[in-house]
Amino acid sequence: MRPPFPLKDIALQAGLSLATVDRALHGRGHVARATGLRIEAAIAELERQYAEARIGGRRLVLDVVMETPQRFSNAVRAAFEAELPGIRPATISARYHVAETISEAELLAILKTIRKRGSHGVVLKVPSTPAMAEMAGQLMEAGIPVVTLVTDLPARARTGYVGMDNRIAGATAAYLLARMAGPSAGTVLLTLSSARFSGEEERERGFRAALSKDAPHLAAVTISEGFGVDRTTGALVRAALAAHPDIRAVYSIGGGNRAILKAFAEEKRRIDVLAAHDLDSDNRALLFEGKLTFVIHHDLRQDARSACQLMMVHHRMLPADFRIAPSRVAIATPHEGV
Repeated sequence: MRPPFPLKDIALQAGLSLATVDRALHGRGHVARATGLRIEAAIAELERQYAEARIGGRRLVLDVVMETPQRFSNAVRAAFEAELPGIRPATISARYHVAETISEAELLAILKTIRKRGSHGVVLKVPSTPAMAEMAGQLMEAGIPVVTLVTDLPARARTGYVGMDNRIAGATAAYLLARMAGPSAGTVLLTLSSARFSGEEERERGFRAALSKDAPHLAAVTISEGFGVDRTTGALVRAALAAHPDIRAVYSIGGGNRAILKAFAEEKRRIDVLAAHDLDSDNRALLFEGKLTFVIHHDLRQDARSACQLMMVHHRMLPADFRIAPSRVAIATPHEGV
């Protein structure tokens, strides 16, 4: 059999003499098994190097589609822009389609345009509705991998999910909040941006389950559809405070934390604990000011890197058995709010 690479290249890679490699590959005399394995490993490594050389100049373009407050979309964009220059073996660039609030019809129109125009991959942070799942499935059928970010869609509608385990994040928030709130009875206000996002619902379920176990003296009430926007979030919080005079802690799942603080101040109500999500610019400032008790967060740059890697697996630029590392839940305190 003709060797797949020049013998001198194989010999150099294997750290063997040219004569030994020639003898092994052409069956000229006895060769120790260990030597044969070294030659096989050298050929496999050369194949990997040649494959990288072939795709190293390939350019991939991915589309990032998000319905989310601007402070979070800015953080996600910064994470991708920081990671993309270091992604290998391909060169990847991103197109962004983001809005704080957008109708389902408009989101579907964006995704239809992407499907028609073509893309090497789509990253989605969108509501978990049947229509969105159906459209994501159509993208997959068109050969476009779909990766969900922070909030998920059904497994059949995406290549993979990147982000933290939202149920664990919610349980972690409950564990910490219960210990910080103390033994007095009261109510915790849970604020969702929208119940349409499965990730936020998972956080709520995880929080409620852990709170009932760790702090049965604390009740919980949920508000949603403020979309993390200050005006709508503030109005919902003021209504909740009027209806529940014993609210004394907040688990802010969906953002709008300045509006939450303003509503409490206007109603002359105190917050014993205010737990939030994501180390965006607003939350960093609020932590530094001592207005947030703690923030649940994870590494968005790892998410960006993992999303790109999943897409490269789809395009056979990484091994088919490549696996991404899960995002770990982390806690930030006011000492880290700078």
